Amino acid sequence: MKYIIVLGDGMADVPLPQLEGKTPLQAAVKPHMDDLAAHGAVGMVRTVPQGMPPGSDTANMSVMGFDPRIYYSGRSPLEAVALGIDVRPQDVTFRTNLVCLSQEPVFAQRTMIDFSAGEITTQEAACLLRDLQPVFSDEDLQLYPGISYRHCLVKRDGATGTVLTPPHDITGKPIRDYLPRGRYGERLLGLMETASAVLQDHPVNRDRRARGLNPANAVWFWGEGTKPKLDSLQHLYGIQGGVVCAVDLIKGLGMCAGMRTVEVPGATGGMVTNYRGKAEAALRLLKDGCDLVYIHIEAPDECGHHGDAAAKVAAIEAIDRDIVGYLMERLDAEKEDYRMLLTPDHPTPVPVMTHTGDPVPFVLYDKNGCRGPHAPVYSEQAAGETGWFLPQGPMLMQRLISGDF
Repeated sequence: MKYIIVLGDGMADVPLPQLEGKTPLQAAVKPHMDDLAAHGAVGMVRTVPQGMPPGSDTANMSVMGFDPRIYYSGRSPLEAVALGIDVRPQDVTFRTNLVCLSQEPVFAQRTMIDFSAGEITTQEAACLLRDLQPVFSDEDLQLYPGISYRHCLVKRDGATGTVLTPPHDITGKPIRDYLPRGRYGERLLGLMETASAVLQDHPVNRDRRARGLNPANAVWFWGEGTKPKLDSLQHLYGIQGGVVCAVDLIKGLGMCAGMRTVEVPGATGGMVTNYRGKAEAALRLLKDGCDLVYIHIEAPDECGHHGDAAAKVAAIEAIDRDIVGYLMERLDAEKEDYRMLLTPDHPTPVPVMTHTGDPVPFVLYDKNGCRGPHAPVYSEQAAGETGWFLPQGPMLMQRLISGDF
């Protein structure tokens, strides 16, 4: 038996006026997802434990089968693992975004324009981070480049206790009420102000402005944490797993769980990505000894953060066509026994442009049939109407492996 998890990050939403009162899942043309719902077991699941922040870190950890209440120690250390950073137990890490702020002379009076700096390319970001290194020249600090706008700062021999805000939570808002405070608040704010002076007229940003793109004119710290201690997927569930993802957070989570990771050319972790390439990479992992593949697609989440309903519909349709449909066609043709889980990690509703902790719709599918409850389509409403509710996210993995559905 092979196991496939297709996770559309932030795919769940709310009814939208611009979609004639439908959610993006309801508006999308997605015959393969709907077929899974018609023949699989459909319900709602709470992936984020109540009282915990509704981040992709806690939610994906939950779907991957690990209870965040036991294992969660922060977001950025998971990303640090994926970047190959040697994080010691006494170190503290911070996610470091390249962002676009408005240009008021006083830093604290600026507004968060774009948390991803226009989804800046990895190559452009590397140039910016190279020239930022002198800003982070203290012996206890190290800034590491990642992918696109996502990077990592390590504070050696540190401690947690800094109050930070995810930049995607404050798009369009003045930053004055969300600046770092607490243990390292003053120091991090000073670094942000100094970095902004370096970035403001950087050649990369002059070029981006000339092309009508948002400049990466500031850094933003958030997601502090310490090195996680996860049991392996093999230890908890008795299977070998692999992760297909372009986002360091999910790669790092998989690596901490002893899962294999792969690089997919053209997979960006953004709104435009190589969907088919991810499906093909998943098939290769299954052929090469993995019992389970975890396919993470960031695009719907990015669309939600940007408030772009039409792009979110298009992303869902691409997942349906190039991942769900393609995998089912190939696995059926090869007469492979498999089970599939289709789910978001959390909602990223277009109107609020950030995550919520509400339950999300899921489908558990077994090629050999299952009891149900079935649904005519895959959507938030249809899943809610089945009456099946799982109160904890790790129950999805438990049901997938056991076949108890």
